[in-house]
Amino acid sequence: MSIRFSPRRVAALVTKEGAQILRDPSTFLIAFVLPMILLFLFGYAVSLDSSRTRIAVVLQDSSAPALRLAQAYQTSRYFEVTMARSIQPVRDKMVDGELRAIIVIPQDFGERFNQGRVPPIQIITDGSQPNTANFAASYGEGVRAQWAAAEGLERNPAAADVPISISARFWYNPELKSRYFLVPGSIANVMTMIGTLLTALVIAREWERGTMEAMMATPISMAEFIASKVIPYYLLALASMTLCTLIGVFIFGVPFRGSVFALFLIASAFLMPALGLGLFISSATKNQFVASQVALLSAFLPTFLLSGFIYEIGSMPWPIQALTYLVPARYLIPCLESVFLAGDQWALILPNIGIMLLFGAVFFLLSFRVTRRSLD
Repeated sequence: MSIRFSPRRVAALVTKEGAQILRDPSTFLIAFVLPMILLFLFGYAVSLDSSRTRIAVVLQDSSAPALRLAQAYQTSRYFEVTMARSIQPVRDKMVDGELRAIIVIPQDFGERFNQGRVPPIQIITDGSQPNTANFAASYGEGVRAQWAAAEGLERNPAAADVPISISARFWYNPELKSRYFLVPGSIANVMTMIGTLLTALVIAREWERGTMEAMMATPISMAEFIASKVIPYYLLALASMTLCTLIGVFIFGVPFRGSVFALFLIASAFLMPALGLGLFISSATKNQFVASQVALLSAFLPTFLLSGFIYEIGSMPWPIQALTYLVPARYLIPCLESVFLAGDQWALILPNIGIMLLFGAVFFLLSFRVTRRSLD
């Protein structure tokens, strides 16, 4: 005999689930304390910016132009400069890891300058850290180019290396602050942690505590049972996401150029696959420890590594790039970055929302089938 869906029974079951959440301190630890720790780590401790890179400037020429260029490096906010007269002592410091780059101003620097030519410099970087090496080389050359422009060398036709002047413009994040994309990305990890990890423990906890038999004897439909497990954690995830957003905007200074409606719409769409995957894992394992480990491996780690949050997807090998299409967070990260930094770009947001809802439908169908088979 089929049981008709009853909103009243769903409300009673949601109330019961909410009471269990209130009695379980670990739920609030995962829902609010751990997200705050994660957010503050990415907001303060983790930085991909190249500011204050430790370098050495080897000044082999005492001419006025060479001294002015050395002063330009010392006053740059991107570098922490150690001055030297020869390469050998600073080379040893680079080997020890105290320096990341060495900029050599050669002996004939002033002579070339007086001839109206752009004097070359040598930039030696530590290749053991490729990203830092690229940053140091790029910014080192940038400081030299700005100095040459200020000295009027680039206006000298005889000194021009190429007849092209490039003016770079960075939209949405002019200062290239890594915090501006690390904080929205960490919100995606928070929603994954709450939506999948907490939900993965729900049905498994019922089996371990022996309360599933009582649920099986209760005249409720499968849709009511699933809804009672999803709604409380959906609201909990939205509350945690809201708190993280407020902290990101008002404490970390991340701009929010989109609308609140778009943010909640994107978050709701992503929570569908997150909650569905958590329920599927919980129904399939029936063990909280196993469910938590499977949730970390199947949801949290892919979100962290394969969503474009830390590592750019385009730089990955093509088999890994193909694998990222199966990670729902891959479609969440661009939407969050768009809402925070660019605004409501619906041409980007709506297709990604559709894909996330499709993932959610698949996961909920799987969890429905597995849960029904377990109850039978």
